[in-house]
Amino acid sequence: MRTPLYYGYYLVAAAFGAQFVAMGVYSYVLGSFMEPMVAELNWTRAEFTLSRTISQVVMALVGIFVGVRVDRHGARPIMLIGTTLLAITLALHSQIQTLWGWLFLNGIFATIGCAMLGNLVVNVTLAKWFVENRGQAVAVAAMGVSFGGILLTPVITWGIDTIGWRDAWIALAIGTAVMMYPIALTMRRAPEDYGLNPDGKTDVQIAAGQGERAALDFAQSFTRAEAMRTFSFYALVIAFGFFSINIFVLLLHTIPYLTDSGVSRADAAFTLVVASIPALVSKPIWGYLIDRTPAQPLAAMSASVTGISLCCIILAVQSGQMLWIHGAFFLLGLGWGGMLPMQEVIWASFFGRRFLGAIRGAAMPFALLLGAFAPYLVSVYRDATGGYDLALWIVAALNITSGVLIYFAPSPRRKPIKA
Repeated sequence: MRTPLYYGYYLVAAAFGAQFVAMGVYSYVLGSFMEPMVAELNWTRAEFTLSRTISQVVMALVGIFVGVRVDRHGARPIMLIGTTLLAITLALHSQIQTLWGWLFLNGIFATIGCAMLGNLVVNVTLAKWFVENRGQAVAVAAMGVSFGGILLTPVITWGIDTIGWRDAWIALAIGTAVMMYPIALTMRRAPEDYGLNPDGKTDVQIAAGQGERAALDFAQSFTRAEAMRTFSFYALVIAFGFFSINIFVLLLHTIPYLTDSGVSRADAAFTLVVASIPALVSKPIWGYLIDRTPAQPLAAMSASVTGISLCCIILAVQSGQMLWIHGAFFLLGLGWGGMLPMQEVIWASFFGRRFLGAIRGAAMPFALLLGAFAPYLVSVYRDATGGYDLALWIVAALNITSGVLIYFAPSPRRKPIKA
């Protein structure tokens, strides 16, 4: 008799789609909207970018609330509410007339919606369904983030230039609702709720001892309070906070940065496609390696590559050679490819899966606040000087520093198993 497909694989597909929408709306499309909205509404780039600073604070606070509830209730009710909120908010973006309206809608409500759909919710869920194959599951699902750069950035840029930025927001709202309601209904909390075992192990395999790693992971899981009393918790917060600054800054500023340097909007949008393709393709490779080798050296390599590639981007843009620009963005994509899966696997391997939502939610305020002001400060620097270079050199240095911190971050002393 044919064995049914393990439900965890359906969740991987759902997580792919959810991250495509959440990260696409949260980060990938904003750079396309910046110039036309700034021009029509007479804002500075710093004023436009201020919504990202607000959103980082909001995301951090929402993470505390959402993480615990993913552990208790699962992702489905959270994602259904988030989908409704995000679709309505995106449609209201088409009516924006004032800076306060933009900061209110994009900085607060769109961020809450994205937080209820994005990587915290879906990756915590996947970490409960997969232990031995956690790296590959999270990596394949994270391909949805990169697919957002491949598809959404050029399509939205074209849409804005064709139908205008207001109608483009409405189209984005409709697309969000159509995609996300079926995805949200697919989600489930944990395999044990349905008589299943992590990684699709049968009861016979578990009885034969093949589920020992998953059982140990569960038994030695830290609570949120216990995790927050370890040095390892804060070491990871700082390391991954520095790591994530790169993606927050470049997804927002790449298009205006390149157009300032004489590149057309279409060509500037294409550079994010160039970065997203290797980020997409390399994720399963990173995931395969994570499940078979220590994750920390791999994460350190990914962070360092991201910083080095940003240095290359700055030099390539100064040269004005599109071939070199594309090459530097391709290298950037390789570094990006390891960012999400590496982060999720290291958190789970350090602290276990049982209370992972609560722990990741507690970490978000610290990590996100480290990078909350980075996009805004980059905009302030550009408005004051007319250029981006020094600000981007600093971001590159922080990325390389994060690689060093990740490599040397000590794992916490494992909890004894209670008899």
